[in-house]
This record gives sequence, structure tokens and C-alpha cells, in this order.
Amino acid sequence: MKSVIRIAAFALAAALPAWAADEEVDVNPAMAAATSWLAILDGQRYGDSWEEASPLFKGATPKLQWEVSAQSVREPLGPVSGRKMRSANYTRTLPGAPAGEYVVIQYDTSFANRPYSTETVTPSKEKDGSWKVSGYYIR
Repeated sequence: MKSVIRIAAFALAAALPAWAADEEVDVNPAMAAATSWLAILDGQRYGDSWEEASPLFKGATPKLQWEVSAQSVREPLGPVSGRKMRSANYTRTLPGAPAGEYVVIQYDTSFANRPYSTETVTPSKEKDGSWKVSGYYIR
């Protein structure tokens, strides 16, 4: 049986098939933010990953809750053995999130103890123009 694990800001799974890019934009800065954030998460630095997340993420998930949830979900999976980006889609709207600028990035990820997973990382553009992760989901 395939399990679905949600350990972050807002429920993304229901909207995955319906997402489409609102407009053409350079998603590279958002992808760089996601890659950097995933490296922190992969290093089991869960508190640091919360610190580096967007205010939207922090507002939806208290730090201690994130640390406990992330550890309980990620550690049984084992280390990442491979991660390949599948898609990156820019949008201004997401279910359950305020209007803004988002890039929904999906990765085909292999963990030592779970070889077939999909990670969805959603950076959002901050007021200062930087991108920070506002959602994370493993399926």
C-alpha cells in the first residue's frame, strides 16, 4: 500500500493534477532555494530547515512540531540515494494558500529504505524578492 505523508505547511496533493503555469517566469531562483533547503533537510538539520523556510511555512507549522514530524517521517526512509527533478511550475494561486508567487517543484526521489517517492517542494517569493520554501510533501 502506498502511503502519503504530509509534513508541512498546506495540503498540496489534491491540487497536483490541476496545476498549470500561470505565466512564463525564470524558475531557477526558486529551484536553487529548494535545492539548498532540501540539503538542510537531507542533513537531518530539521530545526535549521524550519528557520530557512518562509513565514507562511513557519506560521502553519510550529518549529517543534516540524522537527518532530520531519524526523519521524524522514529518518525511517534512510538517506537520499537519488533525486531527479520531474517538473517545476510557476503559479500565483495554490489551494489553501494566499495569492502570491509560487513554484511547485516535483522530484522523483529514492531513499535507502523507500526507492520510489515523489517529493513536492513549493518555494514562494518573499517581499524582498528571495525565494523560501513554503510547503513540503512526500508521497
